[in-house]
Amino acid sequence: MSDVHRACDPAGRAEDGARTGGGGRPAHGDRPWAEFGARLRSLRRRAGLTQLQLGQLVGYHHTLISKLESGLREPAAGLADRLDPLLGAGGELSALAGAPRTAGSPGVLSEAVGRALFAPLPGDGYLPGGGTLPDDGTGDGERAWPVRLPDREVICPLHASAGCSVPEPAFVRGLLKESPEGLRAVPETEAVHGFTALLGRLTQGAAEDRPPGAPETAEHVLHLVVGWARQVNASGRLPHAQLRLAAAYAQLAGQLRMARGQAAVSTAWLAHGLRWAGASDDVISQASLLGDLCTLVRLDRDAASALVYAQAMAALDPRRGWVTALAHLYQARAYALRQDGPECRRHIALARRGLARLDRRDGAEAPWLTGADGRMRAESAVAGALRDLAAGTGDRATARRAVTATAESLAHLAPRMRPARLLLTLRLADSHACAGDLEAALDVATPVVEQAVHSEQSTTVHELRGLHSRLTAGWGSLSQVRDYRERVRAAAATAGLP
Repeated sequence: MSDVHRACDPAGRAEDGARTGGGGRPAHGDRPWAEFGARLRSLRRRAGLTQLQLGQLVGYHHTLISKLESGLREPAAGLADRLDPLLGAGGELSALAGAPRTAGSPGVLSEAVGRALFAPLPGDGYLPGGGTLPDDGTGDGERAWPVRLPDREVICPLHASAGCSVPEPAFVRGLLKESPEGLRAVPETEAVHGFTALLGRLTQGAAEDRPPGAPETAEHVLHLVVGWARQVNASGRLPHAQLRLAAAYAQLAGQLRMARGQAAVSTAWLAHGLRWAGASDDVISQASLLGDLCTLVRLDRDAASALVYAQAMAALDPRRGWVTALAHLYQARAYALRQDGPECRRHIALARRGLARLDRRDGAEAPWLTGADGRMRAESAVAGALRDLAAGTGDRATARRAVTATAESLAHLAPRMRPARLLLTLRLADSHACAGDLEAALDVATPVVEQAVHSEQSTTVHELRGLHSRLTAGWGSLSQVRDYRERVRAAAATAGLP
């Protein structure tokens, strides 16, 4: 990579007086962290490390190290303290990181960028004292509180998978009662770790169908963290960690709204999240958010938009194996909606090949694509693609492959993930129906009919409607199907549905 800060010699000093400000210090201009970056580059080279190697040591992608060295990014809280001993800097980087920034600007971000990143948000805004710490289903809200990050597949926005310690629940309760202005007085690293731990709890609660208060808490934290980011930016520091945290919470808020069938608000949160993730170079969140947008438009059977988002994911970073594999899965689902069998099957094959080749960095960035959870998610996506393809083409061989993939996904599903189990059970029944096996479809669907009808999850409702239409269209005159339809009507009447 080319050296952006060419004005400095290896010791990080300016080459001529025209490039220095008062006292011989480099004039920062539009790069308020140029001096820190130049010294970091000099120390890294002296240590004989590449940007990639240094990034691996501190849990950062090499492109972020490049931007730090170019003076385009503020070092995250605590990063300089970790770099000093690694590079033998004797506290020099920590001192530079703590130096006051050049005054005279309302914020690090340009006014236009600031307006985009801090645009109005959905909801009622920050509510003083709003948000609660979720319970873990045991009646003791603190029982499952993590000790370290990553936790529940949520990694630290400051230190990636470095194993940072997490503050006590009481500290996080205090954070929820703070104002955005008040958060500036809280130790930044502790606050980021606390909010990240809370994100893991809320995410797990949603996956296990224990969401009371989760949407409200997630959106309260979002307003709080975005307000905090605005305060940090106004003080002359780039709100890198805050924007990454906001992107992750926006994804959860978008998912929770999507589950309620509130597509417009879900889209708003996901779009905000993409902007925040892009501004903070968070490829992990960008990929995940694009995946959720694929899901959202697929519920409207918008294959063209689903494919656009999936291809955008593929273009994020082809060097990351997990991003490429995930993009293949989403492209397979989009091509299935378009009834393009060859492309659908090609992307399924590429996804499976890519997932089998994930390396350690892939596992650290996307642990949810590894092990049993990874197998469950991958086969669920494959099953959905094959079922959609079979439903449109009438190809029973494809439907049978969907049955196999769905059964494989169910076999690797954790017992407590009740919403996913219900969805996959309906998909299995629908795959049997697409394969022409009515008896198997009814055997699978009948035990969960009441639960499915009462579900408020939009994706589950989508699966139920597809199954219902196929059963009634193909076998509506048979007594077994008439009995099934009667159970659906009875369950709907009990739930007060039309």
